[in-house]
Amino acid sequence: QVQLVESGGGLVQAGGPLRLSCAASGSIRSINTMGWYRQVPGKQREFIASTTAGGSTSYADSVKGRFTIYRDNAKNTVYLQMNNLEPDDTAVYYCNADVRRIMSTYRNYWGQGTQVSVSS
Repeated sequence: QVQLVESGGGLVQAGGPLRLSCAASGSIRSINTMGWYRQVPGKQREFIASTTAGGSTSYADSVKGRFTIYRDNAKNTVYLQMNNLEPDDTAVYYCNADVRRIMSTYRNYWGQGTQVSVSS
């Protein structure tokens, strides 16, 4: 089984920084794309950022210039550095990854989510 465990969420004042981490564990052979999504109550989950195994990145327009995604392939971990946070960034943040288990094919996995709250 593969698990994605997020950490680093919390309460922060507007303008402040926060860094999220997501560590993948289990019988992992390789990980392709890793990314972050967020969701607020009553709305669909939305894409925030992603990074491939080779280091290419993609961002939602709403976070470009403020958020940075990066990964440590040796630790099977992806990070989301969030700067200049705004109250509209308040949401549950979910980690997502395409993982290939040993003797298996790629499957998509989600973490359990971590709450980020930004006060004005």
